Amino acid sequence: MCKGLAALPHTCLERAKEIKTKLGTLLQKPDSSVDLIIPYSEKPEKPAKLQKPSAEEAWQWRNSLEKLLQNPYGLASFQNFLKSEFSEENIEFWIACEEYKKIKIPSKMTEKAKKIYEEFIQSEAPKEVNIDHFTKSVTMKNLVEPSESTFDLAQKKIFMLMEKDSLPRFVRSNIYQEFIK
Repeated sequence: MCKGLAALPHTCLERAKEIKTKLGTLLQKPDSSVDLIIPYSEKPEKPAKLQKPSAEEAWQWRNSLEKLLQNPYGLASFQNFLKSEFSEENIEFWIACEEYKKIKIPSKMTEKAKKIYEEFIQSEAPKEVNIDHFTKSVTMKNLVEPSESTFDLAQKKIFMLMEKDSLPRFVRSNIYQEFIK
């Protein structure tokens, strides 16, 4: 490890000066900053463009929550519907679980698992989902060593609840009716 600028290799000093110059230029001329951006290895994800589904595609959602949730426009519409009913905690939990499953780094997995538990599972959580004692108990045991399947049982229960309760209400809503016209 370097203790100061004098200990830095010559190329590091040049790079530091280059970055300092670019930052100084950015601060002076913010409108011409496009060509002066310091490269960053990770590209931010572009938000998915939501394309309105055809009436035929939306018709399939009547009997398949899975198809509804696989369609970005359907998911967003379903989420907005549930928000309008003040019952969005179930879909938010389901989405959080889907995001959790994509995490591969154990420390990040543990961090996200704790956050999901505190937000949705624990008693008196801000967005507590309605799961039975057994499911809550299994989920808590899974949190000891978080894995990709930590929330599978709870997520499945919430999915079934949305399929049985929320989906039929959504299908009767004006939001959905507009899709199938």
